[in-house]
Amino acid sequence: MEKKDVAQALAYIRQHSPQKKFTQSIDLIVNLKGIDVKNSSHNVNTFSMLHFTVGKKMKVCALVGHELESSAKEAMDGVVLADQFSEYKSKKEAKKLAAQYDYFVAQANIMPQVASAFGPVLGPKGKMPNPKAGCVVPPNANLSHAYESLQKTIRIANKQSKSIKCIIGKEGQNEEEVIDNVMTAYNTIIHSLPNEVHNVKSVQLKLTMGPPLTIGRLPQDRKGAEYHA
Repeated sequence: MEKKDVAQALAYIRQHSPQKKFTQSIDLIVNLKGIDVKNSSHNVNTFSMLHFTVGKKMKVCALVGHELESSAKEAMDGVVLADQFSEYKSKKEAKKLAAQYDYFVAQANIMPQVASAFGPVLGPKGKMPNPKAGCVVPPNANLSHAYESLQKTIRIANKQSKSIKCIIGKEGQNEEEVIDNVMTAYNTIIHSLPNEVHNVKSVQLKLTMGPPLTIGRLPQDRKGAEYHA
């Protein structure tokens, strides 16, 4: 996939998608082929560390012991200390907490307590602290660094379907940032597939309320000429 094709597709959807009274997200969709979604080794569940944000603030909560208490309160959007875990025994309370945050960061040496207290709720939502995303940290971690890194981290998962969809930017975001995010996420995806690019059927971009456009297959105008950005 070439950057110029991404640039043309991005320009097209920005110009031709219906205007809304809110800032729409830009979604990347990668349609897959030649995979067996019932085979766990064929499914993708990883994270892509982008060079730019996707235009939204990622809210992060720390699940830590007292070793990281002050650092967490300074760097994170929310903090739950280990001796407060019992307050979330109720699934209702745990679900309320899960809904407030995009990511949860946990202190490595208390992961068994984290798993016991929050696993039943965070696991099914794909929000359990994951070392692949840098969300499991030692007791002396630099939490400011972890927080900043997560602002540019997105989850990549096909969820047992033959397509992967992820937010890659916002409608008014700088074009070069969005293109770079698309290329970075796409490379993460193909390197996570069993046969890499050979498992990709098509790649599409869309705005939240707009139709998907296949990259490299721009519509022609009424005179039969291909659209150019």
